[in-house]
Amino acid sequence: MSGHTPFRKLTQHFTPEQRARIEVGKARLEQEMMTLRELRQARKLTQEALGETLQVGQPAVAKIEKRTDMYVGNLRRFVRAMGGELEIIARFPEGEVRISNFSEIEGEARKDAA
Repeated sequence: MSGHTPFRKLTQHFTPEQRARIEVGKARLEQEMMTLRELRQARKLTQEALGETLQVGQPAVAKIEKRTDMYVGNLRRFVRAMGGELEIIARFPEGEVRISNFSEIEGEARKDAA
């Protein structure tokens, strides 16, 4: 047994009020989220210019922007190419925790590749 419970099973006994609260929260989060394309446009960068910084072609940038899942290292490179820094923060009721080991892993992967 894997020890995993499907989400739909966890939520099957939610009341209509709980489901409504979840939908409101979900809508708020979706409004706060920005796609990579919107972020690039807000930074007034073209796909071509960003591709030059990343040393990839414009089609590769377009493909990255459409992805719904990617490696943290690739996302970090994309954000850095736009002049930013990526931080990963886990939020809990008790407070926030910055997860920093991704940068350590990225550095180790570069050393291993050399």
